Amino acid sequence: MKITIYGWSIRLGGVSDDCSREPLAVFDLDNTLADTTHRQRFLERTPKDWNGFFSAAPQDPPVPEGVALLLERARDCEIVYLTGRPERCRRDTLEWLAAQGLPEGRVYMRRDADRRPARSTKLEILRRLARTREVRVLVDDDELVCADARRAGFTVVRADWVTRSAELKAAQEREGRT
Repeated sequence: MKITIYGWSIRLGGVSDDCSREPLAVFDLDNTLADTTHRQRFLERTPKDWNGFFSAAPQDPPVPEGVALLLERARDCEIVYLTGRPERCRRDTLEWLAAQGLPEGRVYMRRDADRRPARSTKLEILRRLARTREVRVLVDDDELVCADARRAGFTVVRADWVTRSAELKAAQEREGRT
């Protein structure tokens, strides 16, 4: 039996960070598995409406290409979700993942007050995961996250199947919001 508590997947017998376990496939959410196109309009305002942007996340349609890749990887990897969404969105995020029928997995989210670029926060978590487990692949839409992860030696698939607005790109890199 497996349960997830505060981002840790726990099985009878201990936490799943055991080196003998299957490798990890790490997936981003926004514009990798969840299509944010309908809510990017909240970022086109001045000031940006972050509450509106994140409140609309439960209505994100799934991205078929991302979901298909995730299900393929789930055959031989444990799935981990790594998102720049703030921790305050955890409940909505977990409910969205369950509603899509996606595999259970640890969900790593940005601390609410953390405004570092996504490439910094995500690479830090990837390195931590890699200390105890093989990270087989990272799948992410952010080209800067992908480039830094590749330079750090990770295998990367760039999720280029959804078009991100310029505002979302800026939010991911300069504003540390998603």
